[in-house]
Amino acid sequence: MANRWIAFAGLAGFFGVATGAFGAHGLKETVSPELLTIFKTGSHYCQIHAVVLLAVGLFADRHPSVQLQRTGWLMSLGILIFSGSLWLLVLTNTRWLGAITPIGGACLLLGWLQLLWIGITGTRKETENT
Repeated sequence: MANRWIAFAGLAGFFGVATGAFGAHGLKETVSPELLTIFKTGSHYCQIHAVVLLAVGLFADRHPSVQLQRTGWLMSLGILIFSGSLWLLVLTNTRWLGAITPIGGACLLLGWLQLLWIGITGTRKETENT
C-alpha cells in the first residue's frame, strides 16, 4: 500500500513541475496575469503535496496503518480536485470549475488534520485491507 503513495507522489511531482514549466513558458503570453496566477497556484499546491505524499508513503512502508491510508487518499484526492480544477479552469476558461476547487482544498486540509491526529495519538497497526 505504501508504494501507491510513493508512486502517486512521483506522478504529482511530475505534474507539478510540468505544469509549472508550461505555465511559465507556454501560457504567459496567452492568458491574463490573473489566470496565470491561478494556474501557478495549482502547480505549487501539487508540488507541495507530492512531497507530503512521499513522506506518507515512506512512513506507511514502516508503520502501515488505516490512518496513513486515509491521509494518502485525502491528499491524493485533494491534489486531483484542487490542482486539476484550477488547471482546467485556466485551460478551458470554464469558470464554474472554480466552484469545485474548495472541495479539493477541504480534502487537503482534512489530510493535514489526519496527520495532526496521527502525531497526537500515534498509529494503530493496519487491521483492514485498504
